[in-house]
Amino acid sequence: MHAQPQPGEPLIPMPALTPDALRAAVEQLTPSRMPAFVRDLVDATTSAQRAQSLAPLRTFVHAWGVFVAIQRYPSRAARLRHLEDVVSGGVEDPADAITEIRKIHADAEAEAGL
Repeated sequence: MHAQPQPGEPLIPMPALTPDALRAAVEQLTPSRMPAFVRDLVDATTSAQRAQSLAPLRTFVHAWGVFVAIQRYPSRAARLRHLEDVVSGGVEDPADAITEIRKIHADAEAEAGL
């Protein structure tokens, strides 16, 4: 039997920043995002082959690493969705929401080791 994470604790440990480890994390945390993950991985791989550069794969790992770091914490993921709704809603001044979105992303990057 696995212990349930306590409030404020991550649902899963931060995975290694590899396509396979990120895929497993996305499958566990947000299975509905798997089509986007696979599409992005195929695009990054194709771009890397064409350009003969690892830059597209690094960009892929960075973006999905941040995504997983955010999604590991349900409250943080929910807060980000709310802030994005505030910004896209256009009803209130988005400045504070944008600042908080940037902080969430910066915290997630640091947590992922990016």
